[in-house]
Formats: sequence, structure tokens, C-alpha cells
Amino acid sequence: MLFMMIVKASENSEAGNLPSPDLIEAMTKYNEKLVKAGVRVMAKGLHPSSNGIRLSFPKQGEIPVALDGPFPETNELIAGFILIEVESREEAIEWAMRMPDPQGYGEGQIELRQVF
Repeated sequence: MLFMMIVKASENSEAGNLPSPDLIEAMTKYNEKLVKAGVRVMAKGLHPSSNGIRLSFPKQGEIPVALDGPFPETNELIAGFILIEVESREEAIEWAMRMPDPQGYGEGQIELRQVF
């Protein structure tokens, strides 16, 4: 089963604030454990939404509208993701529960979603 651990954005990630050296080390160790266990497919961080473009489709069949970032709804934004291939939903939850606070400021949120 393929799952995506979606790291939600925060005010700090949107401001481009990098994690502390301690958090970088903790995340590196966590990713090494995922790789050693053979479950990590891919892991990437994303630039802040100030570098992003959002396309919306306000009218069916018409050309989409492009809007440059930043986007104000921080709680709807993604700062990064990790794809894992596991045997069960429970195993995916176990791996997600082991992740250090991805923001490091007590703002971290991870959304876990199964991929079709």
C-alpha cells in the first residue's frame, strides 16, 4: 500500500525559515530508518508558496486562471511529503508517528493519505 505523509506548511515554513540543525539531523536519521526498512519511495520538501502558482477552473471548459503566490491559507498548504510503501494502514500510521515535528516550532502537522 502506498501512502503519502504530507507535511503541512506553517508560518515558519512559508517564511522560508530553515529547520534547526538538530531537526535536520533528526529528520535525516528518520529518513535513514525509512530507507533501511525499505519503505521510503521518495521524500521532498517544497519551496514556500511565494514561489508557487495556483491554477483554478472557475468555469467549466474555459481556460484556467493562474494566480501567483504567496497564498494566505497556511493551513491548506504543503511544505513537503514522504511517500512510503507499506503492508497496511496501521504500519503507515506507525511510521508517521515516528516522524519528528517536521516544523520544529511546535507547529508541525502531518496528514497521512493513501495513494490510489
